[in-house]
Amino acid sequence: MHTYISLLRGINVSGQKIIKMDALRHMYEALGFEHVQSYLQSGNVLFQTQKSNTLALAERISAQIASTFGFDVVVFVLEPETLKEIIQNSPYAADATKDNASCYVTYLENPSPTADIDSITSKALPEEEIFFTDRAVYLYCPKGYGTSKLNNTLIESKMKVRATTRNWKTTVELMKMAGE
Repeated sequence: MHTYISLLRGINVSGQKIIKMDALRHMYEALGFEHVQSYLQSGNVLFQTQKSNTLALAERISAQIASTFGFDVVVFVLEPETLKEIIQNSPYAADATKDNASCYVTYLENPSPTADIDSITSKALPEEEIFFTDRAVYLYCPKGYGTSKLNNTLIESKMKVRATTRNWKTTVELMKMAGE
């Protein structure tokens, strides 16, 4: 059995695309996945399966969400090794001058060869920082993600790739859960 972490984009935000976590876990189990666990109400689900193609798993979960709940949701499926690499590549995690509560990770569906990095960085407030890798964009937003212009929508539009953002605490907790 392989462990996977799935991140659902845009559910249970501002009263949109509401999915109860117990219903979501049951849906994953109906797909034949085992040891299904959710974390928080924002669409973070860990599961195990014999399947090993993350893109096929994401498409299958997304199609089942559309069938079960009646709306489209972008789903990202990560292997624990990928999440571990994303955590290790953070330029802010080991920086004692940075408050982890102000750190965020935007997960990218795939690398973006056409990214307009300059137009993204130009939106940063003076105290904000942003760092790009092929798999993730790391944000440091000391005044909060909600006040930043470095949001998921901007990153998607300028990088021309689908993305979803999680705070650092959630990212680390998902890795802990995947390691159990």
